[in-house]
Amino acid sequence: MRSFDLALRDAALYPLRATGIEVLQINVGKRCNLACGHCHVGAGPDRSEIMSSATAASCMRLLERVPIPAIDITGGAPEMNPSFCGLVEHARALGRRVTVRSNLAVMLAPEHADLAEFLAAHDVEIIASLPSFVSGPTDAQRGAGVFDQAIEVVRRLNALGYGALDGFRRLHFAFNPSGDCLPPAQRCLESDFKRELGHRYGIVFNSLFAIVNMPIGRFRASLEARGRYHAYMQKLIDAHNPATACSLMCRTTVSVAWDGTLYDCDFNQMLDLPINHGAPDHIDAFDAHRLETRHIVTGLHCYGCTAGAGSSCGGAIS
Repeated sequence: MRSFDLALRDAALYPLRATGIEVLQINVGKRCNLACGHCHVGAGPDRSEIMSSATAASCMRLLERVPIPAIDITGGAPEMNPSFCGLVEHARALGRRVTVRSNLAVMLAPEHADLAEFLAAHDVEIIASLPSFVSGPTDAQRGAGVFDQAIEVVRRLNALGYGALDGFRRLHFAFNPSGDCLPPAQRCLESDFKRELGHRYGIVFNSLFAIVNMPIGRFRASLEARGRYHAYMQKLIDAHNPATACSLMCRTTVSVAWDGTLYDCDFNQMLDLPINHGAPDHIDAFDAHRLETRHIVTGLHCYGCTAGAGSSCGGAIS
C-alpha cells in the first residue's frame, strides 16, 4: 500500500508540521460504561487505564502557563474519571472553551445524576456519539437500550438550553457509519438527523459531525476477522483527498494520554505512536515553542482523515 508520507509529498506537505496549538485534547482513560463495536479506543467497563489526579493536575498547571484556547476532554467515558469535574472547573475559570465527548448514557448512572446540570452551569460544549436517528443501528453498534437512553438524556439537555439555535450551550452529534464504508455528505446527513429527531422525538441539536471509522482498535479487529481490513484500507487510499491535508486536526492539536504521554492525535495515541522527531513527548516536559511547529508522526491510518470530505474530531474537513 502507498505510504501516507508519499501522499503528503504529492501535496507538497511533507514533512507534515503543526501550525500552532489551538486544542489540548485530554484522554482521561479507557474506562467506559459501554463497549461499542466501532470504538478505536477499545474502551469498556473492564478497562483499568485511567488518568491519575497527579496527571490531571499537570494538565491544569499547563493551562495556567500556556494560553491554549480550548480543551477537549475524551475517553472512554470521560465523566467516569474522578478528576473530570475538576478539569472542567479549572479550565473554565481560566476562560478556556471546554468540550466533552460523551456517550450520553453515562449521565443516567446514579453517581452522575447531576452531571447535566453541572455541564450546563459551566457552559461545556457536548459532542455526543449517535450513529443513527433510530434505535436499531444505534443499539447494534453500542448496546441494547442505548438509543433510548441517549434520547432521554438529550431531552434533559434540551430543557437546560442545549441545542437551541440561538443559544450558547452547544450540543453536537457525532455520526460514524455502521460498516466499512465512508459516511454520507455531512450537510445532508445533518439535515436528515434534525428532521427525523425533531419529528420522532421532539429533540434539537446544533450540528452533526460525520466521522470516518478509523482502521484501528475494535473496528480494525472486526475488519480483520471478516477478511476486510486490506479492502477497507484500499478504499480509504482510493478516496484520498489532498485538499483536506492542510486542515488536518493534528496540525493544531496536542493529545494527552491517561498516563501523560503526548501524541499528535487521539488515533496515534491508540496506536502507541507518541510525538517524536525531537519534540517533548510527556505533559511534564511540555514545551509550547517546540510543539507548535513539530514534525507530526503519520501512518497508513491517516488516510482515514483524508478520505472523501476528510474526517476529524470535528467532522468533515472540506
